[in-house]
Amino acid sequence: MKAWRVVVIALSFLLLSGCLVTFKEPLPAQEAAPKELLGQWSSKNAWGEPLNLQITRVGEHRYKAVSYPKTKPGQRDEYLFTVSRHGDRWYLSAPLPSKLGGNFILAGFELDEKHELVVYNLDLEQIRQAIGQKALHGSTVETVEGTGVLVDSPMDQVFAYLDDPANADVFVEAVRYQRAGK
Repeated sequence: MKAWRVVVIALSFLLLSGCLVTFKEPLPAQEAAPKELLGQWSSKNAWGEPLNLQITRVGEHRYKAVSYPKTKPGQRDEYLFTVSRHGDRWYLSAPLPSKLGGNFILAGFELDEKHELVVYNLDLEQIRQAIGQKALHGSTVETVEGTGVLVDSPMDQVFAYLDDPANADVFVEAVRYQRAGK
């Protein structure tokens, strides 16, 4: 879906079908990313085309992801993001363009035992259920890419929900990257 492609291009993390779960609030820029996150990564998009991703620090607790197809290095896109660790999980947050609601995307990530960067998306239907059950507050939003959900709960409430082991299945693996050149 193009909405996730924005994030893939932005963070080269999320190229999925489905619609967006967005958030009113970004992650505050109060925490440093693990140093292993920085550097060059590679993966393949949904069409099997090789992708490159470069993650660098651009300020105190702010990061930039530059993504481009390996076959078209001139087609570079870059976006800023912040990270935060809650419980056993790392999260990243990045602003979305206005055509996708202009709010913020939230994804989980880990650096696994194979030294891969694994990024997780939030399952739209489970977030809708959480809103219906009043575990989170939010509303349906229409974007050029379809119907999504805008979560307007305070981030403390969002993380209480996400960090609860009973909600572990709200995370869906989106993409897996290998350190480039290895």
